[in-house]
Formats: sequence, C-alpha cells, structure tokens
Amino acid sequence: MSDLPYRPNVGAVLFNRQGLILVAHRADMPNAEGPSGGWQLPQGGIDEGEDPRTAVLRELEEEIGTTKAEIVGEHPDWLTYDLPPRLLGIAWRGRYRGQRQRWFAMRFTGQDSDIRLDLDPHPEFDAWRWIPLADLPALAIPFKRPTYEALKLAFACFATATTT
Repeated sequence: MSDLPYRPNVGAVLFNRQGLILVAHRADMPNAEGPSGGWQLPQGGIDEGEDPRTAVLRELEEEIGTTKAEIVGEHPDWLTYDLPPRLLGIAWRGRYRGQRQRWFAMRFTGQDSDIRLDLDPHPEFDAWRWIPLADLPALAIPFKRPTYEALKLAFACFATATTT
C-alpha cells in the first residue's frame, strides 16, 4: 500500500485569548478509550485547486461552525503521517496511505458561543474544549503523535495570552 498517495489536507491549531488551543472529540468515536479518547485538532481535505489558506478557513466553518478566526502562522513544512496497517484500505475508501498536511496557527476572535458543532447535519465532532498546547501530543492517537509534537514546537510562540 506504500504506492498509494497521501491525501492533501489542512489543519488548524486554534488559539484563544488565553493561549489555549481547541481540541474536538470525534463523533464517530463515542467509546474511545485511552489517552487520546478520540480528541483531535480540526483538519480536513483540500479540494482540487483550492489554496490551503482558503481550505483551513472553510474547514473551521464546516467542522466547528465558526468563521471567527484569523491565520497568525503557518508550519513551514508539509507534514505527513501514514495510516496504521489496520486502517489501510479502509479509511478514505482505501485511496490514500495517509495524509500530507499544511498546518496553520490561528487566533480565535470570537466568543465560545461562536463555536457550533450542531450546524452540520452530520457533525464530525460531538464535544470540544480548550487545552494547553503542551498537552496536545498526549491526546493524539499514536500515528498522529509525531505531527502533534512538531506542532507543539513550531507554534509554542502563539501559546500566550493576548489582549486583542
């Protein structure tokens, strides 16, 4: 399966005014156990011909129901991860071996009430919360942990409280 391509994807590390980041619980993992428990960062596919910056804003609106965010940083590299063997041939209808992701640091400009998981008829997430960036890798499922470690290092400068 290593001949399969990576799925083009974007991800958002959304910081609030206190310097905490948003993680959301996957609705399709209601009984997830262990440290990750189904929590992840908002992320999603890039449409054909779509600019990654446009895609990440679209994904935030689709997945967490808000447009109240601005891009404040971008990881310099495309980060990749491979699916574990048990998911190859299943996830994404077997078309991809994993994801190639462009990650953005974003500042949330709204209020908590502006995050709406109930706007999509088939929501990806069923809960969300703010956590310290340093706690992110421990929440990740094992195959995403290296990506989340890279994000923790690259975006640490955004994990501070702001007055705006």
